[in-house]
Amino acid sequence: MAKEQPVSHTEAHEACGRTDGDKIVRKSHHSAEFKNSLTSRLNRIEGQIRGIKGLIEKDTYCDDVLNQIAAVQSALNGVGKLLLEGHMKSCVIERMQAGEPEVIDELLVTVKKLIR
Repeated sequence: MAKEQPVSHTEAHEACGRTDGDKIVRKSHHSAEFKNSLTSRLNRIEGQIRGIKGLIEKDTYCDDVLNQIAAVQSALNGVGKLLLEGHMKSCVIERMQAGEPEVIDELLVTVKKLIR
């Protein structure tokens, strides 16, 4: 079995859509299906937030509003988990293969923010 050749920093950056002349631009490269799924979930969450605003304007009982807020938080956590998984399976692996171990520190900071 042939061993894969390491990817250069430039190749990895280009694969992730990260170069723009002299400026590094970090972009994801998820499938259209994955992006559509995330967008659909976010659109539902946006509708839920508008609904919460309406509940507050209508003086809805606080416990009912809080339950809706909890549902939105759970839905956002779900989107975050999916995006984190996609990020780890694509950009993180590619950057590690390109010899950029600092991506792990970046990932740890992000995970800490997500689990607060």
